[in-house]
Amino acid sequence: MKILYGIQGTGNGHITRARVMASCFKELGINVDYVFSGRPEKEYFDMQDFADYKTFRGLSFSTKNGQVKSYQTLKNARVCELVNDIKSFDVKKYDFVLNDFEPISAWAAKCSGVPVVGISHQAAFLSNSVPMFGRGLFRKSLIKHYAPANTYLGVHWQPFADNIIPPFIANHNHGNPVAVMNKVLVYLPFENLDNIIDYLKDFPEKEFYCYHPHAQDKSLGHIHLRAPSRAGFLNDLANTSGVIGNAGFELASEALKLGKKLLLKPLDGQFEQDANAQTLRAMKMAHVMNYLNPQALDDWNSAPQNKQINFPSDPAPLVHWLLKKQWHNTHSLHKNLWGSVNLMA
Repeated sequence: MKILYGIQGTGNGHITRARVMASCFKELGINVDYVFSGRPEKEYFDMQDFADYKTFRGLSFSTKNGQVKSYQTLKNARVCELVNDIKSFDVKKYDFVLNDFEPISAWAAKCSGVPVVGISHQAAFLSNSVPMFGRGLFRKSLIKHYAPANTYLGVHWQPFADNIIPPFIANHNHGNPVAVMNKVLVYLPFENLDNIIDYLKDFPEKEFYCYHPHAQDKSLGHIHLRAPSRAGFLNDLANTSGVIGNAGFELASEALKLGKKLLLKPLDGQFEQDANAQTLRAMKMAHVMNYLNPQALDDWNSAPQNKQINFPSDPAPLVHWLLKKQWHNTHSLHKNLWGSVNLMA
């Protein structure tokens, strides 16, 4: 059996989930090719898990100072290049395509009659049980047309429906996993780095470890800038007391598993992040701010830690479900994966 795995590369969340899956595929001896789109090839990092992966330009959104810029997004779309990539991408040699919200592999498979299983956080919003907070019909249509699939399996923090599974969070060994109470991890990749530094400078009682695409490793007093590094990020996440971030799904999931408190600033104009923030606030798992608000940070500093949620680390049940190709039956998979998750822990 040969599988093509298409992964959205705009942010690091989809890639994080793919790493967990790739490790399981390799352990089980399953032949998988990987394709990514959504960012320039040179901006991918720590990609050893995916061997000879392929990249396309694909589709992505343009941002400035923490806000999606719709006009610039459309201007940068390069539709002709996208269509040509879809037409020229031969996927007929694959038994099926596993797709994490990646448009080129999804559309190439649809045009070639190759079945597609869409597994993503975005797919969860196709369920009427999942909170979306406005414009639901339009957004569901957008999700289906962006990366079409024959079967959709959503990933979310609660078991809203039979076709929704929990996130898989890999277990990592760390030298010092004990939380340092004055240490805060900051990951706001869509914000201007200078604005982040200005925001954090008035809180000298905290040691901020700030990862950013435009940062180089250096310290500005209590603000420690860090260039993108998966290993460094995970080590700092393990012993931080809390996380300040945009409202991407995977980082929040990793923080929830470790019991880290969250202060979220959703990317303005990105409905998924807004829904994530509102859902976590309703679960009493996060504080939310709409801009880099000093008062919000001050209030959050005195908030208690979250309880740990034991999301699964082993995706083998999902992989075996995929190989059986009985994709219409999600009930047993749903029951298996959620059975050990204690949301009230």
